[in-house]
Amino acid sequence: MNPVHPTTTALRPHRGERIMAAINRDPLTAPHRTRNDAVLAAGVAALATAIALLGDGGRVPGAVGWILLFAAHVPLVWRRTRPVLALAALAVCVVPYHALDYNHIAPTPASYIALYTVAVTGRPLRTVLTGIIVLTLSTNIMLTVNTHQAIEMLRVSGWVIAVLFFGVDVRYYRQYVSSIVERAERAERTREEEARRRVAEERLRIARDLHDLLAHSITVIGVQTSVAAHVLAADPDRLDRTAVARALDDIAETCRTARGELRTTLEVLRDPGCPDSRDPLPGLHGLPDLAETARAAGAEVDLSVSADGVPPAVGAAVYRIVQEALTNAVRHGGRDDLSVRVSVTEHDGALRIRVTDDGAGPTAGTPGFGLAGMRERARSVGGTLDAGGLPHQGFEVSAVLPLEAAR
Repeated sequence: MNPVHPTTTALRPHRGERIMAAINRDPLTAPHRTRNDAVLAAGVAALATAIALLGDGGRVPGAVGWILLFAAHVPLVWRRTRPVLALAALAVCVVPYHALDYNHIAPTPASYIALYTVAVTGRPLRTVLTGIIVLTLSTNIMLTVNTHQAIEMLRVSGWVIAVLFFGVDVRYYRQYVSSIVERAERAERTREEEARRRVAEERLRIARDLHDLLAHSITVIGVQTSVAAHVLAADPDRLDRTAVARALDDIAETCRTARGELRTTLEVLRDPGCPDSRDPLPGLHGLPDLAETARAAGAEVDLSVSADGVPPAVGAAVYRIVQEALTNAVRHGGRDDLSVRVSVTEHDGALRIRVTDDGAGPTAGTPGFGLAGMRERARSVGGTLDAGGLPHQGFEVSAVLPLEAAR
């Protein structure tokens, strides 16, 4: 005895699910439709044979009657690919069959199947016209045979109408199911696109944070290292140990700060489902530390902040813009007595940032991502940013970040 694999049993659909799948399937695109319809035609032909031999709806067919009866079932093989043509071919065989007054019930199942196929695959107008033509033609044929059969035909015409309406109802039901499936697939695609968009935004945010953090820290460390090297090489006999120790302490402090911010930035990659694992966003409260770090690098920084109740997102954007502006000023200042003025003020529902220095400004060479990152920071909260050289000497970064939308 071969054991049944549990996975195969679990994945096999139930009989009810298979039946509903067959009902919901579009008959024009169903797989193996010609083969299945051939089997159906053979089964209906066998049923018609039994009815013709055992029924009392007329005399038993002769040789011509059997030929017409079996030929009427052949078009059912192509009922789904050519429904109207199949019905017309069936009618060509059934009309003389009824005219010869053979058993009138025998071809009824095949006729109902053909009518149902026309109704379920076509528009309602075509279905109504088909029903009118079939009823008119059938009644006229029965009147030529005998009046009793014509009256009987009018009595069973309700079944013809019922079959047609059933086909139309099934067609609308399939369209309804198809629309639900389409909406579900579209919603799934929308969710996937939204997920991809959020992943891209998060990657961009992390890239901006890493750039701002590393560029600022590495620049400050480079400047402080240059100071220590200059003190060591200037006069080895009269070494200023205090200055060297202060520069090394500043380097160590910058490294500790950078390490903490780097851990905070990358925490989202370790546990994206736990927002509480991340430290609070940097904001206006961190600007004095930025100014102090720039002062340790040799720049004279004048910081002025007059704003309260700034939303966290705007505060983080201000912090990163000022951080990058100070980094660029220290890196490209080109003078020992560099002076930088930082102003953050709230005016007319917006936060205005100005970072001005009297240095040489960025030199020609390979452009970096600093200015582009600052503009992206400003746009992320609905603001704008401009940066450029001053008329005589120096460089200025100015940004306007709206507060009302963020709040």
